[in-house]
Amino acid sequence: MKKALVEFVGTFFLTFTVATAAVLGTGGPLAAFAIGTVLAVMIYAGGHISGGHFNPSVTLAVFLRGRCSLADLVPYFIAQLAAAVVAALLAKHVIAPALAPEAAKIAVFVPASSAAVITVEFLFTFALTWVVLNSATAKATAGNSFYGLAIGGTVLAGAITVGSISLGAFNPAVTTLLVVIGKLAAADCWMHLLPQVIASIASASLFKLTHTEDR
Repeated sequence: MKKALVEFVGTFFLTFTVATAAVLGTGGPLAAFAIGTVLAVMIYAGGHISGGHFNPSVTLAVFLRGRCSLADLVPYFIAQLAAAVVAALLAKHVIAPALAPEAAKIAVFVPASSAAVITVEFLFTFALTWVVLNSATAKATAGNSFYGLAIGGTVLAGAITVGSISLGAFNPAVTTLLVVIGKLAAADCWMHLLPQVIASIASASLFKLTHTEDR
């Protein structure tokens, strides 16, 4: 239970930051830095308890890699997705009304190319889960103090690089947030969720292939 609670807290602050800084625009041009930073600090805060996943794609990759138990898999998923829903509702119904009328308006994202969205969501979800597996679960990097910055930095790089193409989710919990808050149409969320799941499987498979001694 305590691990799932930590996953809820970390995912909540990540998704709430996405909702306010990026979707509502309170972070302006620094939104990506706010998101990457809050992810890093929440990983440092909760990593020693739950592993600091805060992302169902990460949980799936770590599970497939063999560092997350089946008993934790579903509770983590539930906690992460529930946190995203709570964050979306708070941002939409508590924070948005406090902003200027124009700032509080949420325009639905219209993808210019489904192929582009699928591609960048796959690539940066792969990059994120790959970095997690190598910096936070590999024997060669055990006990390091940089894993939070490495993971947060990956999200920061992805948000800056492709955020305008796909909204830079790289995380089914963030995708859930975007749908609930009204930024992403439910009919379009498959373009995020499908590559996020496939990227998790691909990164875990590659990790096991390249770390045959790391079981």
